Amino acid sequence: MDKIKDKKRIAKLKTEINCHRYQYHVLDKLDISDAAFDALKNELEELELQYPDLVTADSPTQKVGGEALDKFKKVEHLSAMLSLNDAFGEEEIRAWEKRILKILNPTPPPLSLRGGVGGVKIGGRELNYFCELKLDGLAVSLIYEQGCLARGATRGDGQIGEDITQNLKTIGAIPLVLRRPDESELRKTGFNDGQIKKILAAIKSGTIEIRGEAIMTKTVFEKLNKKYKKEGKPLLANSRNGAAGSLRQLDPKITAQRQLDFFAYALTTDLGLAKHEQEHQLIRLLGLPSFSANGAKQYARRCADLEEVIAFHNHWADRRGALPFGCDGVVVAIDDISLRAKLGVVGKAPRWMQAYKFSGEEATTVVEDIILQIGRTGILTPVAVLKPVSVGGVIVSRATLHNEDEIKRLGLKIGDTVIVQRAGDVIPDIINILPKLRSGQEKDFHMPKVCPMCGGRVEQRAVSLGK
Repeated sequence: MDKIKDKKRIAKLKTEINCHRYQYHVLDKLDISDAAFDALKNELEELELQYPDLVTADSPTQKVGGEALDKFKKVEHLSAMLSLNDAFGEEEIRAWEKRILKILNPTPPPLSLRGGVGGVKIGGRELNYFCELKLDGLAVSLIYEQGCLARGATRGDGQIGEDITQNLKTIGAIPLVLRRPDESELRKTGFNDGQIKKILAAIKSGTIEIRGEAIMTKTVFEKLNKKYKKEGKPLLANSRNGAAGSLRQLDPKITAQRQLDFFAYALTTDLGLAKHEQEHQLIRLLGLPSFSANGAKQYARRCADLEEVIAFHNHWADRRGALPFGCDGVVVAIDDISLRAKLGVVGKAPRWMQAYKFSGEEATTVVEDIILQIGRTGILTPVAVLKPVSVGGVIVSRATLHNEDEIKRLGLKIGDTVIVQRAGDVIPDIINILPKLRSGQEKDFHMPKVCPMCGGRVEQRAVSLGK
């Protein structure tokens, strides 16, 4: 009799804990204290210890579970996990729009639109965009079978990734079981009857794939580095590396200690949705955090035209330092899902989505030496050895100089003080020198006439190797 009573208590505790998890991670509300939340989880753990046969895979106590692995298993994605092409600055994002409009062959916009800007129409419908912040983390795929988390995997090469399910289960923002919204809630959000039928059927007995970014917040990154420094351990280079390294730990208990977070950005299962914005709305109703155009923090926005896209980008470019997570730009997607098939994919990137990057962060440092890097084809590339400097949270000690012409263009000497930029927050690049800071001890650099590796004669060919 007691077991029947406790079984009912376990079911109620799981529902209550999942409800508070949704409130915290998705709605950003603290409706009970951490201590009270921990007390609920502790009670559930005690009951499950008493009745091991009542422990289910979707129980909140199974967030940190599983033995350490010898290696990660390779898994094939249901559909390719694409990467994004980058746009740097207004000129490149406008060029992207021109390319897609040429493919879609729009009718001319009416002159009555605001300021005569935007409002481009495709087949009688306006071409709108959905923008969201581009997080600096690790892309992952989550597959739910009959509403329960069945598999989580890394992007890998886009076709084949690594199964990191046990590690992803340790992230509090990722539910082990999907929230089941009722019909009235879905209808109130704007879904029609056909969409609602597909959504509820997929939760109950189908497969739903959600993709997103696993991240380490700045607060956690700083706290861990402070701890590691005190313990004499190697420091994390940046929050992105911290997230990626945490998810590739073979022991999920170590991953759990890293306190990672997660934000979803795509629902790849065909549930009859018409807009990309609807994907975000449904993801949130299913219990996962996702940037909403209606959220208080406005990390996402539906944009009527490219002018609004640029304004959204510039707004966050000026404020990215205050964000709680690493962010290197804005993802711009055509909101109308029906246009994706016509636009298609070029290489490994969709034409209907673009990464609109923030300008690279800059710092000054000194060029201590210039060395040569020899490529597989025998090309000699000069590389600047820098006095280590932090640029955008990453310690930079080298920067490519591309070729001899680039050194001449900069007027660079060994010993110069230079401005270093991480172009697109990735590639270290010397963008300028500060000649007024020269001491007179600087040295010119000359490309060798003899290859330092093979002893052959070095020649300059008429091939463009510029930036």
